[in-house]
Amino acid sequence: MTLAQHLRELRRRFLIAVFAILVGAGVGWWAAQYVFQGLLLPIKTAAAESGNQIVLSWDTVSSSFDLTLQLALTIGVVLASPVWLYQIWAFIIPGLKRREKQYTYGFLGAAIPLFLAGCVVGWLVMPRLVEVLLSFQPADTVANLTARYYVDFVLKLMMVCGVGFVLPVFLVMLNFAGVLSGRGILKGWRIAILAIVTFTAATTPATDIMSMLALAVPMLVLYFLAVGIAMLNDRRRARRQAAYLESDLVTE
Repeated sequence: MTLAQHLRELRRRFLIAVFAILVGAGVGWWAAQYVFQGLLLPIKTAAAESGNQIVLSWDTVSSSFDLTLQLALTIGVVLASPVWLYQIWAFIIPGLKRREKQYTYGFLGAAIPLFLAGCVVGWLVMPRLVEVLLSFQPADTVANLTARYYVDFVLKLMMVCGVGFVLPVFLVMLNFAGVLSGRGILKGWRIAILAIVTFTAATTPATDIMSMLALAVPMLVLYFLAVGIAMLNDRRRARRQAAYLESDLVTE
């Protein structure tokens, strides 16, 4: 494909992903109020345990509308994850042979559950994280939280967890497609650790070190798990090639 053809392909897949997200956002607009009520539970729990007053405020006239739109789009991203994950993979690996197209199904079968699992982990960690951070509030004081900041904090946590859980799947699938070797992935472990730590430090909504480590550690575990799977696949591939060459020699 020429550069212009690649750009047209990118635009086509991008528009498909955007359309799927917008459809999901339509469902998210209806569910936004229910999700917001769930987001308020950690604040209520923290206020009840500490005895302090915690107030969620709206700083502008359009804040409630902006917040509902943000929640709807985030829900749309989650619901449309099978579509946009497939579009990303199909654009990266467009020239697979018929036999190798099974990698696409393997990628989707692993990436979609991992992305959703990462979002669920972020949702489950969020209440305890909010309670721990609010526990530092001095006694007999009022915590005046901006609604936009609080919701942005929670949504970023969920999205970062989801994306972080999917990244190792790309490495494994690129190895299965013959693009990367297990040793090649392992050689970059220092860069991978630096990239993961930098990624979590830049994207984790909380500024404390514990929040960053809570996300970085699972990503590191998944990275080295991906390395192990890739190296096992390389050994299996090498044995298969050796057996094929040996059979050719016997035939000759």
